[in-house]
Amino acid sequence: MSRSERLLALVQTLRRHRRPVSGQALAAQLDISLRTLYRDIASLQSQGALIEGSPGLGYVLKPGYVLPPLMFGPEEIEALALGLRWVADRGDRALSGGAHDAMAKIAAVLPPELKRELEASALLVAVGAKRVPAAVEPDLLRAAIRAEHKLRIGYDDPGGTASQRVIWPFALVYFEQSRVLSAWCELRNDFRNFRADRIVAAEMLDARYPQRRQALLKAWQQRVRESGRTILPESDMPSS
Repeated sequence: MSRSERLLALVQTLRRHRRPVSGQALAAQLDISLRTLYRDIASLQSQGALIEGSPGLGYVLKPGYVLPPLMFGPEEIEALALGLRWVADRGDRALSGGAHDAMAKIAAVLPPELKRELEASALLVAVGAKRVPAAVEPDLLRAAIRAEHKLRIGYDDPGGTASQRVIWPFALVYFEQSRVLSAWCELRNDFRNFRADRIVAAEMLDARYPQRRQALLKAWQQRVRESGRTILPESDMPSS
């Protein structure tokens, strides 16, 4: 294991623990000597890692530390390149711009050899089918999800029936040719999925919804597992 891989493994091990872990336990997990462990901890601390503790007391990594880009391995570089290229090609205008900006920022701080690997990655994204344009900008939907605010929407179901809903959006699911907004619907008092291109109007309300987004997502995922179904785009999506 190279030194950079060893440092990465140490950070990842510390991230799995919320309470201090003894040096002996860390060294055993990483299959290194205690002396090497102390040297690696000192090296990470000098790079800005918020590792607190001392020999005999144990060590804990405080939240907020970002790994130095030089620790990316070849597969991680290719995963970044492929993922960002997919978003740049398939995302809406805001997400596409974000993907290009993220690629540029990552490339700017990579060592030269890794920057060349990122730019020369042979994992490409095929040209996708044209999507149906949406009347509502997806960044509004994403903003409501992040803020955990209610949305008032106008929605046309597959049969052409229009309705007004107040929903609690918690996920935006990306399919090849469509986007599906998953939410709790106050009208139906249940979970519903809304094709983004059938949302004809949307307004983010000042009111936050009464549950946390993560709790709604977890309950929705449990419902999907129990039903044995998945959310689907097109006409196979459960009726709203």
